[in-house]
Amino acid sequence: MSVRARLAMAAGAVAMALAVLVVGGCTRPTTPAAGPTPTAPKTSGGKMIQIKGSDTMVNLGQAWAEAFTNKTGIQVAVTGGGSGTGIAALLNGTCDIAESSRKMEDQELTEAKTKGITPKETMVAMDGLAVVVNPENPVSKLTLDQLRDIFMGKVTNWQEVGGKDSALVVLSREVNSGTHVYFKEHVLRKGSKKGTEEFAASALLQSSSQAIADEVAQNPKAIGYYGMGYISPKHKALAVGKTAAGPFVQPTPENVVNGTYSISRPLLLYTNGEPAGPAKEYIDFVLSPEGQKIVEQQEFVPVPKQS
Repeated sequence: MSVRARLAMAAGAVAMALAVLVVGGCTRPTTPAAGPTPTAPKTSGGKMIQIKGSDTMVNLGQAWAEAFTNKTGIQVAVTGGGSGTGIAALLNGTCDIAESSRKMEDQELTEAKTKGITPKETMVAMDGLAVVVNPENPVSKLTLDQLRDIFMGKVTNWQEVGGKDSALVVLSREVNSGTHVYFKEHVLRKGSKKGTEEFAASALLQSSSQAIADEVAQNPKAIGYYGMGYISPKHKALAVGKTAAGPFVQPTPENVVNGTYSISRPLLLYTNGEPAGPAKEYIDFVLSPEGQKIVEQQEFVPVPKQS
């Protein structure tokens, strides 16, 4: 046989081998490869827990989820979108747990009743809403009335509240956000659910707390608010006073716990009825010393211990 013929036969053999490899690589094996059997989750047969809701809580929820999964093997998916989004998902049966930075509203409770859903509320942490400006802004403190006038558009220049002669850029969370609702009720409406006060039409609505953080970091004229877990050196948190006489109080965990910081709130989880199965395991973990340590690490405030 000639050298050319032998080379042709060898090339044909290689091509056939490659074809077998390609087909094998694209075909799902009919039997699993030998190896150790993976450890099954401790409960639920491997069911994933779906959690949706508050953007304020999303980083906290993801930290809880990671630690919980490492501990139990149960997978947890956490997404934001706002407290209203999470509550709507719970009412529509598309999540197991809703994260919310506000209490459910009357119309949501009515809808739940019509759908045969019994919301169960669990407080899992506390938060102070920080009002923040760019570090270049000389203003370091404001009263609740000044905040009210700024966010309603009655004050439009920083000079009116002790700052530079420059226009104010007001940032707010979107209307579906629990942070938006809480700030409106407790600052603009002075705690009255029946109030009609609204944010200024000129306020720039942001889709997330991170979006507010990013804008404030690069805009010396901006003022916004978010959960204090988002505070960073790129922002200056303002001290807030109930009156011009003070005291003016910073948003810190200590001041939230002792009640001296005016704009603080509970952070909540909602389930359909008493939590059971994996959801109960998750909430029990969240309320455990390990879960509450994560609350501190994320710069929120642990649930006060029952006396």
